[in-house]
Amino acid sequence: MQMCRYADVRMWGIISFFIFALLHPHICISAHPHINDSSWIRINQLGYTPQGVKVAVWCAKAAQDAATFTLHDANSDKVVWKGRSSGDFGAYGPFAHTRRLDFTAFRRPGTYYLACGGSRSPQFRIGRDVYKGTADFCLQYMRQQRSGYNPYLEDSCHTQDGFTVYGPMPDGTHVDVAGGWHDASDYLQYVTTSANATYHLLAAWRDFKPVFGDRCQANGTGGRNGVADVLDEARWGLDWLLKMHPAPDQLYNQVADDRDHSGMRLPTKDTTSYGKGLERPVYFCTGEPQGLKKYKNRSTGLASTAGKYASAFALGAALYRDADSSYSRLLQGKAASAYALGAARPGVCQTAPCGAPYFYEEDNWRDDMELGATMLGRLSGQQALLRQATDWARQEPLTPWMGADTARHYQWYPFHNFGHYELASASPALQPAMMGYYRQGINAVWEKARHNAFYRGIPFIWCSNNLTVSFAIQCNRYRYLTKDHRYRELEQACIDWLFGCNPWGTAMVAGLPASGDHPEDPHSSFSHLYGYPVSGGLVDGPVYGSIYKSLIGITLHNGDEYAPFQSDLAVYHDDFGDYSTNEPTMDGTASLVYLLAAQDYEARDAFTCSHGAIIRGDSTRRQLALVFTADEFADGGEAIAQVLQKHQVPASFFFTGRFYRDPAHTALIQRLRRAGHYLGPHSDQHLLYCDWNRRDSLLVTQQEFNTDLQHCYQAMAKQGISRGSATWFLPPYEWYNDTIAAWASARQLQLVNFTPGTLSHADYTWPQLSRYRSCDTILQSIMDYEKQHPAGLNGFMLLMHAGVDPRRTDKCWERLDNLLAWLQEKDYKMVTVPRLLQERK
Repeated sequence: MQMCRYADVRMWGIISFFIFALLHPHICISAHPHINDSSWIRINQLGYTPQGVKVAVWCAKAAQDAATFTLHDANSDKVVWKGRSSGDFGAYGPFAHTRRLDFTAFRRPGTYYLACGGSRSPQFRIGRDVYKGTADFCLQYMRQQRSGYNPYLEDSCHTQDGFTVYGPMPDGTHVDVAGGWHDASDYLQYVTTSANATYHLLAAWRDFKPVFGDRCQANGTGGRNGVADVLDEARWGLDWLLKMHPAPDQLYNQVADDRDHSGMRLPTKDTTSYGKGLERPVYFCTGEPQGLKKYKNRSTGLASTAGKYASAFALGAALYRDADSSYSRLLQGKAASAYALGAARPGVCQTAPCGAPYFYEEDNWRDDMELGATMLGRLSGQQALLRQATDWARQEPLTPWMGADTARHYQWYPFHNFGHYELASASPALQPAMMGYYRQGINAVWEKARHNAFYRGIPFIWCSNNLTVSFAIQCNRYRYLTKDHRYRELEQACIDWLFGCNPWGTAMVAGLPASGDHPEDPHSSFSHLYGYPVSGGLVDGPVYGSIYKSLIGITLHNGDEYAPFQSDLAVYHDDFGDYSTNEPTMDGTASLVYLLAAQDYEARDAFTCSHGAIIRGDSTRRQLALVFTADEFADGGEAIAQVLQKHQVPASFFFTGRFYRDPAHTALIQRLRRAGHYLGPHSDQHLLYCDWNRRDSLLVTQQEFNTDLQHCYQAMAKQGISRGSATWFLPPYEWYNDTIAAWASARQLQLVNFTPGTLSHADYTWPQLSRYRSCDTILQSIMDYEKQHPAGLNGFMLLMHAGVDPRRTDKCWERLDNLLAWLQEKDYKMVTVPRLLQERK
């Protein structure tokens, strides 16, 4: 069975869960029973990346001693980490007491659980791959939402769409708009959400290409077609948008209306009549209030819809420029005509209600025009468009819901302004202003979030999960461009919330993680009528208790498994009868694809690795680690320590066991310890692990490797250096292979090595060697590398030696003072190896 083909959709739904679990064991959860029933530990069920923020939340209904917590290896139950809980944040929702359990400093990959205040968390993983494949997983829901040909059902639906209403042509005129995506569990289709979804999918491909795979054909069925699935899905959206903008002066905004809500059925069995057979109404954009029956919207113009068209078309044109030039030209023309309509008719173009009062009450449009102008300006090179975009940005610097307690349904949409990020990326001169706007919004949310243990500052309005995803994207893109990491914990708290670190302890994405607690009874005809999973769909999320009580037609059918965790603050139900909290949405899922791709990409790209060792830290941050190794020689040790002290710079020293045992070196070792430098292992006897010419040829056995390392740690222990404080290991001769890295990992050590590119490590050579390098040559190589590479020495582990053979009289540590002065003039921050490679706050 191919991964995207559904001959037996019920069976495929079951099988897909197991396949995903087998391929992604890191996201499988094994729940432990609670030791008591009055306190709980909420975690991110997907897991945590080694370098990322790692926080769980302890919550209780009665006072308990929870000042400390422990982290346990899930296999042995041994305590591997002890920490102090945060102060008590007090009541939140159903809980009287809440605390944050921060174990960010622990970064060893493995499977663990937390214990605190008489409670034990479910098991979770720490690993660089915890987000691997999750973005592609969510594309399953996008394919299931396709209108026209539906690959999930291997059948077609809504092929006769549709007939026009409100257009300049006679009402009832046929127009071909088959295709696109159904908006949620109903079968309405909106440009408002579809254009935004298309943009997010295109941007995800542009920004994070390596994380996406190719398992499906363009039509969504199984088999590779040489195009990433995310780009196939984005094109499905683009092709429908092209139909909805058939001429330069014609825009459509919506297919069908709330007459669709006539009962649950599969889209292929949709026989709802709008008075013209199986055709559905297609709403023309007039810029005036619309609504065919009792209720009407408050439209004032075209710009909100036109701007969304323009941004999706322009980004699509840029991405297809080389792959399909004719398609790219078509998209560019459509982007220009849509933007022109928006500029001529400023104002909002809301979706249309009919017999019910619910519609997307979008009240802002400048953000859409800003993004459209930016992307069209970048595509065409027209600076006038970028100036227009800047004007729009200044008129709406803050997405208005941020910092507010409530908002009407989709009142401020999209939920974050991608235009600020795109403008800042297009023009470095605009970056301070645009990112200042982002920071203003983030601060507004943070002022609310910092007072509760979940760091929750997002209002519990309808589609609160969609707001959460968008806000996390804003935090992520702000951090990416500014390198300001002050909001990293807030950003991660939003992601953690979506995957179980919330009062209900459940993930909000159907089927993810595979064996975790996630929506199983969503408001969907697919799952309710036929038991078909809606894998990858992001559900609406919790709403205020007051909103829930005011909604029409909600009835729970299967009890409330989360009853102990409901409150007046917010409710969430995994029950198909609750369309307010448990209905998957297409646009929210598309945004989630972007966010998960960003997490996967960052976890993969945070460090540069070679043969299983980390050889470079984050190349986007202006910091580096000075590394010194030594075995038999230490003649530069004291001079190096003095220069480091002069410049108040920490460094990392990797010594062999025989170096640590030598009494002549004790004073130096203790001085380095007192100064706060990192002291780590460099083997015991300075063994050569593998052949110089045949790297895959080992010269030691695993037993010899382990024994030698054990002896090194014994020597370090006698100097007062614990194994737990020295888990970063630099191999002897700086030479190793993948097997050595695996052996180190099995001992819960992380192999590191110097960053290649300079000649710093050649300071041990002496003139009689053919590979001899003078200190002038070495220092010049460092300066040349810094000048010639855009990232400079960011993330470098710059290795030198603490002692050299007496035959070398040119001692490079004598030039260390000048080197450090130069690095500091270049604004590099020197840190230890653990600090360089740990979570980047």
